[in-house]
Amino acid sequence: MVNGLRLPDEFRQRIEDIDAGRVQPPAARHAATVVVLRDHPEHGLQAFLLRRVSSMAFAPGAYVFPGGSVDPRDADPVAWAGPSPAEWGRAFAADEALARELVCAAVRETFEESLVLLAGPTGESVVGDTRGEDWEADRQALLDRSLSFREFLDRRGLVLRSDLMRPWAHWITPAIETKRYDTRFFVAAIPAGQRARDVSTEADRVAWVKPAEAAARARAGEWAMLPPTLATLTELSRFEKVADVLAAPRRIVVQEPRGEIIDGEPYLVLPEEATHDYAQG
Repeated sequence: MVNGLRLPDEFRQRIEDIDAGRVQPPAARHAATVVVLRDHPEHGLQAFLLRRVSSMAFAPGAYVFPGGSVDPRDADPVAWAGPSPAEWGRAFAADEALARELVCAAVRETFEESLVLLAGPTGESVVGDTRGEDWEADRQALLDRSLSFREFLDRRGLVLRSDLMRPWAHWITPAIETKRYDTRFFVAAIPAGQRARDVSTEADRVAWVKPAEAAARARAGEWAMLPPTLATLTELSRFEKVADVLAAPRRIVVQEPRGEIIDGEPYLVLPEEATHDYAQG
């Protein structure tokens, strides 16, 4: 039995070219994604997912968590509460500068894609409902990069709340892909008073769903999903409440699937540490 996922035939040549050194894989861009969670009174623990529009170059039609690439201006110092960039760096095996960028990208991208904002007027408070024309104007300015994340926080007198997140995982897109990302995964509870909704031009559908249900839909072929998303949902399906997730000890191990030719066929082979979470519910 092959321990991997059968790939379309067009990957065969690319795998062979990379193995032979005829093709160099693109560098992976640093990125951050946040698994936004909530406790539903009837359904229990739920995660927020977006379905990427079919026109996207990377993972079209796939269900994903909010997130995206690091912007150069995410390096700008911002008002900060909670674990320091150095502490985040130790969690994710990153230097302090990169850790700052990753945390800022995580908070910024989550707001851009879901309106969930992990920031507050003080280090002990968090903003309430982020819907409204003024918030939408700022969100659009962040999207078109006419407003930096630091400028956004400064304009509103807000402090980034890094203590509202926890480190969860680290995945790198396999070398056989033409677009690659070096992505750190965070988990966070949606702040009280806030509501997530689809505000992204990159998504055509959103869903609050139990992790086990989402994973089952993916395994049944109903929902397209990349291995990191499915593995993460499978892990989360073992928890009953958001507090349990946030309190869970984590050892972050870099996971990077690889393309291989097995018995003449192209396969995506998952890291041994992730195989169980991907394959089993």
